[in-house]
Amino acid sequence: MHNLQLALDGAWKVLLASLILGAGLPALFALGVRSMAYGTGGEVSGGSPHRTGTIVGYVCFGIVLLGVLLGLTYIVATGLGKTLSFENVIPTLVDKS
Repeated sequence: MHNLQLALDGAWKVLLASLILGAGLPALFALGVRSMAYGTGGEVSGGSPHRTGTIVGYVCFGIVLLGVLLGLTYIVATGLGKTLSFENVIPTLVDKS
């Protein structure tokens, strides 16, 4: 019974990471594209520009960019024999122990 609990705990972590990174970032990017279209007034012919849509689009693109940069940092860090630590709010590279 203990092994089943450990397996389900690991599966839950994999499912959560895949939902956030596998579906979450592309969905957020799509929301940013949609918001930028709304921000330029392109949704309706002759529509007026909306500043809120533009701001939401830039925020979405910024979050996606941070996610991509964090992923690249993790890949490069493991190649250099380091690991990414989240002990503080800011991720830092530390030696593997």
